[in-house]
Amino acid sequence: MTHYPKSQAILSENSRYIPGGVVSTNRAVDPPIVFERADGAWMWDVDGNRYLDYHAAFGPYVLGHNDRHVNDAVRRVIDEGSSLYGSGTTKLEGQLAHMICDAVPFVDSIQVLNTGSEATYQALRLARAATGRSHILKPQGGYHGWHNDVACNLMTPLAKLGPRRVADEYPFETISAGIPQEHSSLIHAINFNDLESVEAMCRKYPIAALITEPILQNIGIVHPLPGYLEGLRALADKYGFVLIFDEVKTGFRHALGGYSAVAGVAPDLVVYGKAIANGYPLAVIGGKKELMDLFVSPDATKRVLLAGTYNGHPIPTAAAIATIERLAHNDGAIYRDFETLGQRMQSGLEKIFKDAGTTAVVARQGSAFCTYFMDHLPVDWHDLATHHDTEMDAHLRRELLERGVYFFQLPMKQCSLSAAHTEADVDQTLEAVEDVLAARLQTVGKRATLNG
Repeated sequence: MTHYPKSQAILSENSRYIPGGVVSTNRAVDPPIVFERADGAWMWDVDGNRYLDYHAAFGPYVLGHNDRHVNDAVRRVIDEGSSLYGSGTTKLEGQLAHMICDAVPFVDSIQVLNTGSEATYQALRLARAATGRSHILKPQGGYHGWHNDVACNLMTPLAKLGPRRVADEYPFETISAGIPQEHSSLIHAINFNDLESVEAMCRKYPIAALITEPILQNIGIVHPLPGYLEGLRALADKYGFVLIFDEVKTGFRHALGGYSAVAGVAPDLVVYGKAIANGYPLAVIGGKKELMDLFVSPDATKRVLLAGTYNGHPIPTAAAIATIERLAHNDGAIYRDFETLGQRMQSGLEKIFKDAGTTAVVARQGSAFCTYFMDHLPVDWHDLATHHDTEMDAHLRRELLERGVYFFQLPMKQCSLSAAHTEADVDQTLEAVEDVLAARLQTVGKRATLNG
């Protein structure tokens, strides 16, 4: 078993000054590996171990780590003396806005922020300002950031969740202390892929917005059922709520216009992050002009405050421009390559599981994939929490780590291919998975012999 003495020492030292030793508690994992370098599809830790990376820092490295085109763009703005002036606009933020609006037909204008949480926060504010309503719908199993309105009902244990609810809401379950209980009266968690519950809530409450990931990618890859997103669009039009697609994880990884473009469904507001700047800290909110213009409304009772010293900082803005240039090159050829490489991974995994007699399915969208140890693809969190073998999931991830393949060490987290991955990398990964299953079968066989 691989040991990580230098990583452990760094974590112990950091813990003297940082609670838990990590500046984002979502990044705390066991074993506590400390990475010090990454390039392309590979990462190296302080103990000298090398890994094929499929975590991609929760997904942003769509081009791979340390992409030269993106880094060159960043160096240029530094060398040219571009800085954060804190006054007025810049050519860079205008160029980025133009590129995004050209790439996404339903986006009339955008604003640039720093994190996905900031962007979803602003999206909900816009929705409430536009509608004059306060109630929000969110699917169970979706993640939309750390703020009070949405830090709830992610991976809620079934003991708290109770049985599947149709045309009803689940109990408000925060994922953080410090959230006033009063928020529970305004936030309503419902099933993903459940239009009946959406309409029931619209009849019960004055709904300002429904916010959803178009694919639930914080619990792997849970696809919308046929007609679901179209149904949300129709219900938004019928009941007058703002439809918000949180594409922080899906946007620009699956297409230039995000999964919205793939599905052919236009939300009222959309949020992008992660892959849009290939790892640099930047997020975008965009959508219909009448909603976005509330940021500058002459009516003070409708105007939504937009502030942020680092919004549109030249370094991440230049990185985003360069990333979109790479993604758009040759009519988006990179997405066709993703599909080819993703299918190679999916087909290989499915064959390995079948040959090993292991019950498993592989969910995938382009370059993103996740293995579920159950006999069908999940349709919502309740389905997944009921049927998925999390112990087998955790075992596979830990054993792959020992073989130099890095999946994030938490069950149900998606894996991401990048433009830097090759067919040889995929084949190496498949060999490692095959080896893990063979070793497990051998161990099970030995135990059976001893018990017999």
